[in-house]
Amino acid sequence: MSALTIRDVWKRYGTAPVLKGIDLEIDSGEFAILVGPSGCGKSTLLNIIAGLDNPGQGTIEIGGRQMNGVEAKDRDIAMVFQSYALYPSMTVRGNMTFGMECRRVPKRQQIEAVDRVAKLLQIEALLDRKPSQLSGGQRQRVAMGRALVRDPLLFLFDEPLSNLDAKLRVEMRMEIKRLHQRIGSTIVYVTHDQIEAMTLATRIAVMNHGEIQQFADPDTVYNRPANLFVARFMGAPPMNTLPAKVVSIEGQPYAELADGEIRLPLRIDASAYAGRDVVLGIRPECIAEHNRRFEDGSTLIDAPVEMTEPTGAETIVLLRLGGHEVLGRVAPDVKFKPGEIGRFALDTRKICLFDPATELLIA
Repeated sequence: MSALTIRDVWKRYGTAPVLKGIDLEIDSGEFAILVGPSGCGKSTLLNIIAGLDNPGQGTIEIGGRQMNGVEAKDRDIAMVFQSYALYPSMTVRGNMTFGMECRRVPKRQQIEAVDRVAKLLQIEALLDRKPSQLSGGQRQRVAMGRALVRDPLLFLFDEPLSNLDAKLRVEMRMEIKRLHQRIGSTIVYVTHDQIEAMTLATRIAVMNHGEIQQFADPDTVYNRPANLFVARFMGAPPMNTLPAKVVSIEGQPYAELADGEIRLPLRIDASAYAGRDVVLGIRPECIAEHNRRFEDGSTLIDAPVEMTEPTGAETIVLLRLGGHEVLGRVAPDVKFKPGEIGRFALDTRKICLFDPATELLIA
């Protein structure tokens, strides 16, 4: 069953379109993430779903009921904000029960709901404290708890972890994922953090310039990006993209770089582009030290190393491939010096090809 249906939603501020014909259908129990660069329209779309803003055109349905013109308080949604939005004069318990009191929920039900959610979020010991006495992670748990006591049709999260430090973001990300696994509710979550999107989502909607570029599961978005924008946006570091030409040698298709200096075997059907220019995409983890053995074999190349970035768990290597700078990932004990020629193994199974004119994935 569809929990949220968005049909042909447009939004303009003055004459500038912010959302351009958004179509989206999110199933019950899904964890859907809207991700994209600043200004792409993801928060505007979330506000329209919440009823905090109105679409200029199009329809919003929640649980099969059309929401155009329905006020936020009547949409059966709960929202967790980036700023937590807790009442500073109230205790944690007061923050969690305030909405229920406004809806005249019986006192006994309020107590049961708070006890259940506090146990779920492990904040039982914080119920009598005020927000000023809590850490950032504790405040975020309280903000989530205030939403969870509602048991709504839809949870909306607006960049809830962006105010936390890196360590807390990781911890809260795991808490949110555990929470979704336990309660199975439908969540729509806005972020600009690709790691959050990849680790939390059941499906990701990648947005740019007010349009959805791709809506698919994380594995598809990462390994089969719909276009060059998605390829270059998703991933840290992102997919390497460089010009190439499809050639056939003894019936085997290759991607030719730098006027034939480098030929990479293709495991995909690129026959329609034989003899034509393409943009080749390859992820950094598919470029590794020469003794790394990828399944079905590796293609070995020699390439000049320009720079290395040790991260502890791995080393990011900037090298030149076919005259273009690309990034690879090697084991932390592999030492390259800038300026030396390194030998690398390439996993060609996950190469993507894009049309240089349309920028769409072709194979």
